Amino acid sequence: MPSLSHDILIIGAGLAGQRAAIEARKQNMDVGIVSKVHPVRSHSVAAAGGINAALGAGDDWKAHFRDTVYGSDFLGDQDAIEMLCKDAPSRVLEMESWGVVFSRTNKGEIAQRPFGGQSTPRTCYASDRTGHMLLHTTFDQLMKARPTTYPEYYALSLIIEDNRCEGAVLWDMEKGKLVVARAKAVLLATGGYGRAFSTTSNARICTGDGLALAYNAGLPLEDMEFVQFHPSGMYGKGFLVSEASRGEGAFLLNGNNERFMKRYAPQKMELASRDVIARAIMREITEGRGCGAKKDHVYLDVRHLGEKTIMEKIPEIRKTVHEQLGIDCVKQLIPIVPTAHYSMGGVPTDVHTRVITDAQNTPFLGLYAAGEVACLSVHGANRLGGNSLLETLVFGRIAGQKMAEFVRQNRHAPHVLSSHHEEDARLRVETILSNVSGHKSHVIQEKLQHVMMEDCGVYRNKAGLTRAMSAWKKLHVESKKIHVDDKSHTFNTDLIAALECQNLVTFSQSILASALERTETRGSHARTDFPTRNDQKWLKHSMAVSRGENVHLFYKPVTIKGYAPEARHY
Repeated sequence: MPSLSHDILIIGAGLAGQRAAIEARKQNMDVGIVSKVHPVRSHSVAAAGGINAALGAGDDWKAHFRDTVYGSDFLGDQDAIEMLCKDAPSRVLEMESWGVVFSRTNKGEIAQRPFGGQSTPRTCYASDRTGHMLLHTTFDQLMKARPTTYPEYYALSLIIEDNRCEGAVLWDMEKGKLVVARAKAVLLATGGYGRAFSTTSNARICTGDGLALAYNAGLPLEDMEFVQFHPSGMYGKGFLVSEASRGEGAFLLNGNNERFMKRYAPQKMELASRDVIARAIMREITEGRGCGAKKDHVYLDVRHLGEKTIMEKIPEIRKTVHEQLGIDCVKQLIPIVPTAHYSMGGVPTDVHTRVITDAQNTPFLGLYAAGEVACLSVHGANRLGGNSLLETLVFGRIAGQKMAEFVRQNRHAPHVLSSHHEEDARLRVETILSNVSGHKSHVIQEKLQHVMMEDCGVYRNKAGLTRAMSAWKKLHVESKKIHVDDKSHTFNTDLIAALECQNLVTFSQSILASALERTETRGSHARTDFPTRNDQKWLKHSMAVSRGENVHLFYKPVTIKGYAPEARHY
């Protein structure tokens, strides 16, 4: 089998992975980056609204910290949130120095817009294409750093030897061959998993591959019940209408032409946190105040902003809405409905980005995670808009530093590779290619997406989650017998789709089990049968470990550092 070797192997080439690689290369590490797509096609490019940093007059990291903890519904770990908010100005100014063309005020300063759940305009932006600007600028720096990149390589499994991670088994999509990648440190930076839901803002590549790598290796996943549904997905499409629209003053209207947020968040209105607004929209729909013939959506109104402001501040929104819905938002209302957008949960890490295995934060040697695939937890039960791009840069940089330190301290010879790593990966691929019957991957994926959206969406309850768990068990069996028409090895996109489908089914088990067990409403996890927050019982993080068709759940405490939980109102 072909093999490759690096000091550090990074799986995923979005902002977190690129920023980690840049930092590690500064410290003379030999870095390899594996990605199933070209790095500039990573989903970080889709982030539109902006990146938070306390740069404005009268703002400081402590205010940013309090807003983030409050927005997390007090499930965020406050030591990690403090690190995030303190480092934010430096990371934004660094990106400016690298060449990001941020929008500007009349004084020439970086412009900042209001975003939901924040006490002051704090979100720095580059029109409404901030992620695009950040990713392409970071890629420029990555090319200067000159790591070795492996685009169109798919990670099949982690190499675990003697309770430490020493690389991964990859599939070379171009050559159609297995490849063993050895490394002293491995970073998971594979992003999110919105494609587990039928309505999502996520690109087709967002299939949670890094989560499945960890889960299949017997490692826990943390807080997987907390899935953020962005309030403004395009009706019938799921594509995002950025929060930048509400930051610039857009209104939400129900079927009675009423700004209904006054009922749910009278102080913040459309600038409440995302979980509050998503639930409000669904309440309006279920209580019969939706819009359209089916009364199954609401409207976003930007018309009053005027064409000049729209073209200066949110031009991508106008363009995308026109392309997808045939609507000119300068003159027409935008139909929207909540869309699966972001995972607050993920592979658990400490503040040094080391993957942890238990409630005592014991590190799993050699394995790190950063970005959306990771759970630090800086977002807790609900993420504030503008904090995700920030997290990738802050903790991507830290990951690069900490992996370099680990490699310098662990210059040991690699363990002799157990034969089962290659054999297990080969069996997984060959089983899919050799199956002559069974369901197609898109059929299984669509079934999963329907189950997750119907029974584990904005609102959940015991009956629905129990029904979903039963459906999951059937899908789990079906996913083992996926049939593909293309039996070739080289550039077999049918094979990759099947592998992605298996991953989606695999980790969705942890979402359902964690959601069923958490008998409260907190942040993005809203139980109709348990409608209030219960700090006495549930101020703790869920940890889910795979046990085949079952899940073992255990819990670890939330880190409180000076900001005690209080009732949350907007």
